[in-house]
Amino acid sequence: MRLTLMAPSVDLQSYLVFVSAAAALVLTPGPDTVFVLTQGVAGGKRGGVAAALGVSTGIVVHTTAATLGLAALLRASALAYAAVKYAGAAYLVYLGAKTIRQDGQLSLSDAGPDSPLGSDLRTSYRRGVTVNVLNPKVALFFLAFLPQFVGSGPGSGVTSVAPAAEMLALGATYAALTALYLGAVGLLSGGVRSALRSRPRFADGLRWVSGSVLVGLGAALALASS
Repeated sequence: MRLTLMAPSVDLQSYLVFVSAAAALVLTPGPDTVFVLTQGVAGGKRGGVAAALGVSTGIVVHTTAATLGLAALLRASALAYAAVKYAGAAYLVYLGAKTIRQDGQLSLSDAGPDSPLGSDLRTSYRRGVTVNVLNPKVALFFLAFLPQFVGSGPGSGVTSVAPAAEMLALGATYAALTALYLGAVGLLSGGVRSALRSRPRFADGLRWVSGSVLVGLGAALALASS
């Protein structure tokens, strides 16, 4: 018996259609946009960009899960879906509560040479990955969205070599578009933080707003229907 591997069949026209559809979806404000905004305001431009890269990494994780069929488990199992959803909601509420309970005002000064900047950026990045990965709706979205642009043909499954490679390539493209958009959001929100240095009395209110937004995102995720 001879094994035949199909070459990837996503042509340029299909790819451009995918990029257009993906760009429209990426540019639609959602929880990820709000999350990066709060991280940029709290951690500055570099913190916002790190969070954006974390969210984009989460997209790669979801794409890999969809390619391997792991995301289908969330669709088939209400228990697994609920477990991931409530874990993600609890994490967002935790981040919001932690922000609100910070002693004093948000630090609006740039990190000094002796400050643990690398650690702060890793924290922002890790938060972005965690928030995105622990959102089961994102997993189901990629499970439904990406196969529409994979030229696997009738009767072919996404577990064969060529369609799997196409899924990963499309997911990487979506992640890159997300990184560009959310990176810009992170830079802009960091600019807002810089502007507040001349008005330090607003920093404490900003801390409460940022924390409350994160708590609200967690509550919305927890209350969202499957």
